[in-house]
Order: sequence, then C-alpha cells, then structure tokens
Amino acid sequence: MRVLVALVAALVPITGAQAQETTALGARIVGAARHQVGVTKEYDPTYTTLRYPGGDVPLHTGVCSDVVVRALRRVGIDLQKEVHEDMRKDFRAYPQKWRLRGPDKNIDHRRVPNLMRYFERRQIAIYDGLQQRETYRPGDIVAWDLGGGILHIGIVSDRKIGRTPLILHNIGSGAKEEDILFQYRIIGHYRVKDGAVRRPAA
Repeated sequence: MRVLVALVAALVPITGAQAQETTALGARIVGAARHQVGVTKEYDPTYTTLRYPGGDVPLHTGVCSDVVVRALRRVGIDLQKEVHEDMRKDFRAYPQKWRLRGPDKNIDHRRVPNLMRYFERRQIAIYDGLQQRETYRPGDIVAWDLGGGILHIGIVSDRKIGRTPLILHNIGSGAKEEDILFQYRIIGHYRVKDGAVRRPAA
C-alpha cells in the first residue's frame, strides 16, 4: 500500500490528541535526523544514480535534502518514491528549473523546490507565524532562501537555545544541529501528521 502523507489543515491549530500524535512522530523524526550528526560529515551535490525505491548516496555524504529524506525514510516515508510517483502523475505541477522532460528518480527528491512542492500538494504546509518561535515543533520541516537562488531545508530539533529551536541540517559541512532558524529567510514550513506513515520494518 502506498505511503501517503495525511492532510493537515494549514491554518488550523493542532490540539489535544492530534498534538500528542504530532509530538510522538516529531520525536521520531528528530531522532532519525540526529542519528546523522557525526555520521554524515561531508556535503556533495554530485548527481548520483540511485537504486529505486529506497536509494541513497553514501551515508557519510549528501546535501541538505538528504537529511530530510533519510529522517522521513526511517519513520516510514520514502520521499524518493513519493515524489517520483507524484511527478509521474503531474510533472508540470513541479518547478521546471532543470530543463527536464520528465521525472528523474535519482535526483528529483533531492531538490528543495521539488520537496516544497510535494509537501504543498500534500497540504501539510503551515503558512502562519513563520517568524514566531512558538510556531515550530520538533520534527517540523523548514525551507529557507539563502540568497542568490540557493535554497536550503532542515528539520526542527527538540533542543533550543533560549526559546529558539535548533535545526538539524547539512549546510555544507555535514549533518549538524545548530541555531540557524531565523538566520535566513524562511520560505516554507511543513508538518507531517502521525497515522500517515507505516512503521519501519523490524
């Protein structure tokens, strides 16, 4: 059965049991992202042919999107497969920035604009309060514009400096947990809801 990311109302606060579910899943996503710190020590954007599904570049390297892809895969969502299948259904719905004529299962899920569009199409985007610390919960996914046409993506940690959550990401020197949430212009905020993922196989 295909893994689907559940619909989350973009402007409706999550409370009660739903908040507990999100917290539980968020903790698992954070743990999966933190597992990469000290393991993924390099940054390498080289195009690589991957197996499909479940393909990955060597764990010691990768790009910012690989932190997200690896973390979500460990909680049951294979973004390589999900993005590829969605792009096969409606390729033109995705950014047309790379002069491609169709989906490429080796690279599409590793490009931040594609991940942003996929999350938007799954209606898990949160549009309010992008500059408010309280808006961000552990396990949330954030995208930034670094300037000069360079985009970045990472995962909100359960650790903070003061009231500001740290971010698990790879911005050029491997996976790290750092205070960068408000250092760059935030252009996307996404939250995956529990109940939409399969438990990883034992």
